Amino acid sequence: MAVRGSRSPVFILGDDAQRTRGRDAQSSNITAGKAVAESVRTTLGPRGMDKMLVDSTGTVVITNDGVTILEEMDIEHPAAQMLVEVAQTQESEVGDGTTTASVLAGQLLAKSEELVEQNVHPTTIVEGYAQARDFALEALDDLTLDDELDDALLRRVAASSMTGKGTGDVSADRLADLVVDAVRRVETAEGVQRDNVRIQTEVGAAASESALVEGIVVDEEPVRDNMPRSVEDATVAILRTKLDTREASVDAEYNITDVDQLNAALDAEEAEFESYAQSLDDAGVDVLFCTKKIDDRAAAHLAKHGILAFKSVKTSDAKALASATGAVSIASVDDIDADDLGYAASVRVERVGEDDLTFVEGGADAETVTLLLRGGTEHVLDELERAVGDALDVAAVALDEGGVVPGAGYPEIKLADHVRERANSISGRGQLAADAFADALDVLPRTLAENTGMDPIDALVDLRAANETGRAGLIATGEHGDIADPVDHGVFDPAAVKREALESATEAATMILRIDDIIAGE
Repeated sequence: MAVRGSRSPVFILGDDAQRTRGRDAQSSNITAGKAVAESVRTTLGPRGMDKMLVDSTGTVVITNDGVTILEEMDIEHPAAQMLVEVAQTQESEVGDGTTTASVLAGQLLAKSEELVEQNVHPTTIVEGYAQARDFALEALDDLTLDDELDDALLRRVAASSMTGKGTGDVSADRLADLVVDAVRRVETAEGVQRDNVRIQTEVGAAASESALVEGIVVDEEPVRDNMPRSVEDATVAILRTKLDTREASVDAEYNITDVDQLNAALDAEEAEFESYAQSLDDAGVDVLFCTKKIDDRAAAHLAKHGILAFKSVKTSDAKALASATGAVSIASVDDIDADDLGYAASVRVERVGEDDLTFVEGGADAETVTLLLRGGTEHVLDELERAVGDALDVAAVALDEGGVVPGAGYPEIKLADHVRERANSISGRGQLAADAFADALDVLPRTLAENTGMDPIDALVDLRAANETGRAGLIATGEHGDIADPVDHGVFDPAAVKREALESATEAATMILRIDDIIAGE
């Protein structure tokens, strides 16, 4: 690229740089964004379809989770990557609604393309979208139910988030019971401690065998078979250094000339290993979790003292164990302080499927719980984990941020109607953008209808008519869909999920729309 003045041109871009400007740049970005949104649109709702994603190594992922699909896709276009970020933001903030946010962002881009072709300036569209978003948010507050968020309503919220997702042979209602029980156990005056709910997966049984464990489950087995497999009233230590022979601080060479010297060296090592076990025993330690290696000979001495030990424990598991038992990670067994040790009512090793799992229950500190999920195959288990993770997130956010709204497309219809009414208050061409925003909201109930097997146009017309005199959404019944009250059918969404979807989708769409120059280097 050259800048020409009164003298010779000044080159500011390399010869290999590619530049796309004006309408071409906008069209390229909008097309990419719409393509990404379209890729997840058919997964929306209780009758949404799954996607099979195969990477270059042949690894297969089967899911209808929006953020998982977008993260697994090999997306290179920078504008398309912005929609991936929308889904990621939605997931990190509220845990659900990723497909909703992505589809809405794509439709906002599609509507903006029509306005640009009518010579509406992108800045005008951006301003109109921002006002329409604010109108939608104020209407969302009015739609929030005043009902007390008791366990029954919370179960419906959790179940709604899992409807249409792969849950094996177990119903969303049964899983919702486990989810609500887990969330209630980690609820404090400061809110739901979501990190204190862990998920442990194990292949080898039906999903209906999933259960809630009041404590922590880690995929660890004892260092030696002759160690106890169950300890009651356990004093717990967490060690972050290896139990091995001490290494010399300087390089040294030892010459052993006879058997007595060799035996003396071995006896010294055995004495060192015995001192480790004795120190732990003297401190009253019953169970040892070590994040590093434990030498086989050291393990033998630990077993002799009746200490249940685990080696190479993952750092994340060690942190969870510390949080649950009140133990403090120590760097040496030489000077163990009583305050460094934790407590658990029970530590036991059980055979689950083909693996040994360790259950740590009744910890002294945090009320940590674990959802032990089962599945017949890895693919079933992976999708079940994603579904339950979303349900935990929405239940937590519903309790923390308060309020739920009826689901099944009802909110989007009401929000669209409200935006159209308020659009008249906008002067100039911004009113066109607000109307376009309302039309974009219609894509969500229209997609739900399409995925349920209904005619999307007829369903949208009937849905609007039903909401003139009452409250109606698109309810999946068997292989068909009906227009009915979502509250009567127990379909709810956290208001925070809808709020985040509106904000993140609008932000992404307007950011893409404002770009009129793409400069790419080779």
